[in-house]
Amino acid sequence: MIRFNSFKNTFLFLFLTCIACGNTTTQKSGANSDSRNEGETSVTESTVVDPIVTGAERIAAYLPLLKDKKVGVIANPTSIIQGSKETDPPTHLVDSLLASGIDIVRVFSPEHGFRGNVDAGEEISDGSDSKTGLPIISLYGKNKKPLPDQLKGLDILVFDIQDVGVRFYTYISTLHYVMEACAEEGKKLIVLDRPNPNCSYIDGPVLEKKHSSFLGMHEVPLVYGMTIGEYAQMINGEKWLKNGVHCDLEVITLKNYNREMSYSLPIRPSPNLPNDQSIALYPGLGLFEGTTINAGRGTSYQFQRYGAPELDPEVFEFSYVPEPNFGSKSPKHQGEKCYGEDLSSITPPQKVNLGWIMKAYNHSNDKEKFFLTASFTKHAGTESLQEQIVSGVSETAIRLTWKPAIDNFKKIRAAYLLYP
Repeated sequence: MIRFNSFKNTFLFLFLTCIACGNTTTQKSGANSDSRNEGETSVTESTVVDPIVTGAERIAAYLPLLKDKKVGVIANPTSIIQGSKETDPPTHLVDSLLASGIDIVRVFSPEHGFRGNVDAGEEISDGSDSKTGLPIISLYGKNKKPLPDQLKGLDILVFDIQDVGVRFYTYISTLHYVMEACAEEGKKLIVLDRPNPNCSYIDGPVLEKKHSSFLGMHEVPLVYGMTIGEYAQMINGEKWLKNGVHCDLEVITLKNYNREMSYSLPIRPSPNLPNDQSIALYPGLGLFEGTTINAGRGTSYQFQRYGAPELDPEVFEFSYVPEPNFGSKSPKHQGEKCYGEDLSSITPPQKVNLGWIMKAYNHSNDKEKFFLTASFTKHAGTESLQEQIVSGVSETAIRLTWKPAIDNFKKIRAAYLLYP
């Protein structure tokens, strides 16, 4: 597990910025407060930034709902509660609930497993947690949706998983199936909300329903700009669950959060997203998963570089060799020299960048094998993106084709937003 940038550094940066820019407003304590005294200027005031409080950390808001209940928890390594002091070690939600006397009957784990040590796409078996002894039900592989027998004896379920706001990141698909199972079996679901690090923009092709899969179940853009709690409300409200069933849902909201705030994750959300840079570049570089190009798997710079042996070395001077490592037992082009680009130090674009995949395609020495068509279509959510790239359509022109569907999605999305 890797510690990301601390709140302490963020506070110092904002404090110094406020002094340099002459910003004299003060944000009051409280959820999502934005109190401004127009016309007042005082060099003695400074902006006070309240720390973001995740849904999981708002223990008093949900603990009473779990008392004397048989509880199921959908969780992974990101399901943590930060201590009251920065020096305090984080506590896993499951450990916190057990310490509070909550009767957890079983745990459900999504892709990558409960402890986060499983490769992307690798089937996960049921088992038990070595630390707590709790039975663990896998929700990845053949059984993506909790079965009636697996919900039997439970009164309520708690969902607490960190999302990154990209449609083909499978945790929102797990959320869909959990909500559907709860609705069908009459179980209440509590979603503990967490910030979305890619929440400040909406971009990418909107999924076409005929291309629905576990890599994208809903007609949303590739980057949808919602927290997982907001997304859960949209699943319910738009009747996306099978047969239009409605989940008894309660979202424990964030405090002191707005979608323009940057958020540095305290723990990597999955093995191949090791830091803020990889998460920010994931929307664009994740499209390489549907091609023969390696997107940094098998290196320490997952989703911060791309390359392949067939890319023109006269165009791509940067090179690397993927080898098996944590999160990637068999990376693409293992042991081969890959030519490509290092993006680990660039300023991430606030959009789905198509420039990288278009450049790679245009300078590939094996264009016929570049796209893994079925996989790429699932990642893109449409057949047209591959067709546009192959036909030489400009990025600007491609982006214009996304606009009508994105505008329509924004209207739908607006009804479910919880934060300014």
